[in-house]
Amino acid sequence: MTHPALPFTRRGLLALALATATPFAAYAQTWPARPIKLVVPYPPGGGTDILGRLVGTKLQEALGQSVVVENKPGASGVLGNDFVAKSPADGYTLLLGITAIVQGATLFPKLPYDPYKDFIPVSQLSTSTSLLVVPNSLPVKTVAEFVALVKSQPGKHSYGTYGAGSSSHIQGELLKAQAGIDLVHVPYKGAAPLVTDIIGGQISATFVDAGTARSHVKAGSFKVLGVTGTERMKMAPEAPLMSELGYKNFDPKGWFGFFLPAGTPAPIVKKLSTEIARIVRLPEVSQRIDELGQTPVGSSADEFAAVIRHDGPLYARLIKDLNIRLD
Repeated sequence: MTHPALPFTRRGLLALALATATPFAAYAQTWPARPIKLVVPYPPGGGTDILGRLVGTKLQEALGQSVVVENKPGASGVLGNDFVAKSPADGYTLLLGITAIVQGATLFPKLPYDPYKDFIPVSQLSTSTSLLVVPNSLPVKTVAEFVALVKSQPGKHSYGTYGAGSSSHIQGELLKAQAGIDLVHVPYKGAAPLVTDIIGGQISATFVDAGTARSHVKAGSFKVLGVTGTERMKMAPEAPLMSELGYKNFDPKGWFGFFLPAGTPAPIVKKLSTEIARIVRLPEVSQRIDELGQTPVGSSADEFAAVIRHDGPLYARLIKDLNIRLD
């Protein structure tokens, strides 16, 4: 659509703004007119997939159109993220991303997309914190005792993670640097083998997310020495915050959130953000999120954007300072 030249007066600018906005407003009123694709950039059955299907089902009921979850795993979420970044900005392709989307901006030197320019934040779904755990067989009960043990036995101890560049890797390297201890990094491909080895004592420690840890904490499968975040956890109320013990930069929480391709009309972003926030607050949804060891959020688009503006530079600095690499 073309518009005749308008003078740069208040009336002229207002007319231009209204003429430009009207098609988007009209489009938003008829949206959605066909099924919506919800891309989960990780395999079926994991926490991200469970959350995506949980919200997707309710979103389908609210919008009156099918919401089809498509798993597009690969390259630590990059393949699925890239698919959405390059999709039409029409509101029909939605991404459920995690903290790794901003961490990857520093970890991957040549991403096929820009995490800050190619996506629009829609709503932060939930947050998650981590627990520093050790095998029951390890003769320690506190972080201080663990640090003392590792220092007394140089070269003997290791810590496991979900993989190079993951939040558990960043947290492990933070502990190493601040405590001045020698721990060998052992990257795993997923939570299942990592938890199996921490329970069996094949590794000395790990930072494991609350969702993965929940059932094992309840069963007493390993010891919890400390927790990340800004509040103590209900599942392990006696475990102190890492910040309470004097350790720094353990406050950031992992998060799950929805994104749309850059350029998606603002009315559609607002409509989706409002619906997702409402859905997250439904008792049955918030209860299920809590059961997964996470904290429900359901934020506005602006609130989620503020989280990203805060977390992105923080993780960039930590990754560089700790010399974390993917190789």
